[in-house]
Amino acid sequence: MWLSSSHQLKHVDLNDIPLLSTTVQVVESAHDLGVILDSRLTLLAHVSALCRAGYYQLRQLCPIVQSITVEAARTAAAAFISCRLDYCNSLLFGLPDTRLRKLQSVQKATARLITRTRRRDHITPVLRELHWLPIRERIKFKVACLVCQLLSGQAPLYLADDCCLVSDSIQRSLRSADVPTCVVPRTLSSYGDRTFAAAGPRLWNSLPVQLCNPHITYGLFR
Repeated sequence: MWLSSSHQLKHVDLNDIPLLSTTVQVVESAHDLGVILDSRLTLLAHVSALCRAGYYQLRQLCPIVQSITVEAARTAAAAFISCRLDYCNSLLFGLPDTRLRKLQSVQKATARLITRTRRRDHITPVLRELHWLPIRERIKFKVACLVCQLLSGQAPLYLADDCCLVSDSIQRSLRSADVPTCVVPRTLSSYGDRTFAAAGPRLWNSLPVQLCNPHITYGLFR
């Protein structure tokens, strides 16, 4: 499976790639662990699928939400809707607002349903009351937590080389080594900016000083 920009994909010749089958069918998207990946990593199909599933679950909750408590409705929404929005949401890091706004609409509709909030009412106080981060902030929270686990030695080993502190990478002592910042690799494209090796350290360095601490416990960080 090849993932690249449309300009780069034009230079890929399937005749140069050994295939197990003699019949070649060009597939625009592929399913991997429940995520729909397309050749340009736009994730348009995945976002659309999440929205369809979210609104379907909302329609299932509408008939019963008036007969249960707000806490029970919140639990049901977390089990059937919020968990879908959070699953593998780190892959959505760096996507434009036009795509994330669709998922944000699902979250807003869910919050209005379980709290019986009218459409004309402002949704931000409702999300704060539910302790729900907006979609973009939920994605950043997931990536930041993963970096925290990695620096404390709790993340998978295959991510160990993707994030390291400046103090561990330099050969001589510098004043900047006293600051717990991560090394941000240089990238040459927007695809590189969205990788965990670049996005994770950059997000970690933007955190407040009291949180940007490799010795902080994971529970306290959350």
